[in-house]
Amino acid sequence: MGVEWFAAPDYWFGRLVCQRLIAALYLTGFLAAANQFRALIGEHGMLPVPRFTARVPLRRSPSLFHLYYSDRAFAAVCWTGAALAASVLAGAADHVPLGVAMAGWGVLWLLYLSIVNVGQTWYSFGWESLLLEAGFLAAFLGNARTTPPVLVLWLLRWLLFRVEFGAGLIKLRGDSCWRDLTCLRYHHETQPMPGPLSWFFHHLPGPLHRAEVAANHFVQLVVPVALFLPQPVAGLAAAAMIATQLWLVASGNFAWLNWLTIALAVSVVDAPSAAAVLPVPGRPGFAATPLWYEVMVLLLTVLVAVLSYWPARNLLSRRQAMNRSFNRIHLVNAYGAFGSVNRIRLEVVIEGSAEPARAGGSAGRAVGSAGRAGDGGGDGDGGGSGHAGHTVWHEYGFKGKPGELRRIPRQVAPYHLRLDWLMWFAAISPEYARPWFSAFLARLLANDPATLRLLRHNPFPHKPPVRVRVLLYHYRFTTPRELRATGAWWERTLVREYLAPVTLRDLAHLGPHRAVRSRP
Repeated sequence: MGVEWFAAPDYWFGRLVCQRLIAALYLTGFLAAANQFRALIGEHGMLPVPRFTARVPLRRSPSLFHLYYSDRAFAAVCWTGAALAASVLAGAADHVPLGVAMAGWGVLWLLYLSIVNVGQTWYSFGWESLLLEAGFLAAFLGNARTTPPVLVLWLLRWLLFRVEFGAGLIKLRGDSCWRDLTCLRYHHETQPMPGPLSWFFHHLPGPLHRAEVAANHFVQLVVPVALFLPQPVAGLAAAAMIATQLWLVASGNFAWLNWLTIALAVSVVDAPSAAAVLPVPGRPGFAATPLWYEVMVLLLTVLVAVLSYWPARNLLSRRQAMNRSFNRIHLVNAYGAFGSVNRIRLEVVIEGSAEPARAGGSAGRAVGSAGRAGDGGGDGDGGGSGHAGHTVWHEYGFKGKPGELRRIPRQVAPYHLRLDWLMWFAAISPEYARPWFSAFLARLLANDPATLRLLRHNPFPHKPPVRVRVLLYHYRFTTPRELRATGAWWERTLVREYLAPVTLRDLAHLGPHRAVRSRP
């Protein structure tokens, strides 16, 4: 029979919502992996898993795929994880014995860990570690048959504290625009993947931008301390974090980072406080807490306490690292985001041509003069065209990242478009994209079906292009007057040629692209 100190019955509703949100995000993660892995890390992908596991041992990247890999096996892991996450989301874990429910959560964690640890650059985002850490703790929250354990609730608060406080410190120690309250003059426009409301957020008055930054500092640097105070203070702190995260959800696309933070914050809210604003049903009855469960929770608490040394030291360090995992299983990590903010938005635009290079021509270097919307590439819905040395070029369209000027940014979060996100990094640093970018272009030159499924528009549906080229543009949001006059949400100016026109044969010298399959 459980002891009184172990139980926190007033948090049953927060546990319910927290676990269901985490299950929903596991489902999202598995679906994104199933839909995108073949082109990214599949057997014939840009960064194939078999090549990775051949050079990186199991001890450095624990994953089931060290034991065996095939695309079918990877797909089976994704769809198994998705089905299990969907069942937990539907409430199945509350209708089975506690041990079975915990095992189900453990399988979710193991399957997603196996994906993350072989995902390489495509899975290098902080929200991957956050999902694994939150999902691991969720397994020890119990189910509807048991009283929520107070120790696990405190561990979730410690995780939420690291997420928020770490993000606040990385900003305060980073870009000067966070300290002079000007970062949000730029961030809504230059963030990796703007959403449908980002244009409107960008055009908020300057004083309101400063208020946004000041409020962000308060919520990330002051409010987290209140998580460890008694109710209702802790619940109010969590409510402030939830409100801030919903603001971020509305202003951009950050995969499931914001929704995971909301899930953690919900666990802080007790049922009586929630009932003051929501129609919360009566508290259910709980069975006696098994002794083995209490022992497992105590062991978990000790494990987290030991592993907390490294992220706690990181928080206190002047050289604070963000989104750092200190162990191979992604438990008790360091978090943070946007320590620096770009002042301008650079975008990589990829174009293809069905025409071979002309002898003595300069199409490989000339990209046309820098100019206004549409120069060097199309902005039409069908993938426009541009001319350089009389060569016609057609632009590839992406699902999430800015491209077509009259296309309003889309809301894709909590779903994660991994290629679109890394294209943002490619524009900032060609070195960052070096391991996979040439392989990506090679697959465009072969009309690889898996790669084309990652795109919104392929201008060569029947026959692959002969050449592709890459241009670098400066994108900015149009003004309200420009939007009314042109219907364009973006204005762009050519910066330079990012990569001169290349053929499939040329790419043999730029990086791996073996086993590219052509569409008939």
